[in-house]
Amino acid sequence: MPVVTAIVPHARRPGRFAVAVDGADAATVGIDAIERLALRVGVDVTERLLAALVDETAAVAVYDQAVRLLAGRGYAVAELSRRLKRHGAEARHVAAAIERLTAAGALDDAEYARSLTRSRVRSRGASARRVKQELSRHGVAADVAAEAVEQVFVEEEVDVAAVVERLAQRRAETMRDLDPAVRRRRLYAYLARRGYDADVVRRAVETVIERK
Repeated sequence: MPVVTAIVPHARRPGRFAVAVDGADAATVGIDAIERLALRVGVDVTERLLAALVDETAAVAVYDQAVRLLAGRGYAVAELSRRLKRHGAEARHVAAAIERLTAAGALDDAEYARSLTRSRVRSRGASARRVKQELSRHGVAADVAAEAVEQVFVEEEVDVAAVVERLAQRRAETMRDLDPAVRRRRLYAYLARRGYDADVVRRAVETVIERK
């Protein structure tokens, strides 16, 4: 029967251990799996243990990939799940990784929603409606998104009318050579597409056009 011949720190994956069976690399596991499976050099590798090692290796790979993705940017739970599954991860391994990351506080849809809202408001002057739409595409529940957007707009003291007027002013600068009627129509359409209410858009357009 094959036996475990080595358990050593993985050369390229900090915090992971390479398990060798009969001198050949057989699995990559975490310290928890070593304890749970009672792994040690000299242990007989039964079919059941071999299957467990294969499963642990797959689970560790999914979790490590999730951590790498989160290191690059924030993710909503549903979005991260979809991303992992698109790369071929089994649903049960994805669920386990998500549960672990959520318990550790690395995944939090409410915090993700607030962070994205803050970013969009500060850098793009995005409307609440546009931010909610984006959060929905990322898989954030409507009630979580609505609460996050409202909270950030209050904290950031967002003056929607002033934001829209600034956007209108910048956009109008690119339309200097257009006929006034055309400029008005295109400016209105531009702001409306960004998700702002019609009354706010109309007032901003009128204010900017009157300055020209």
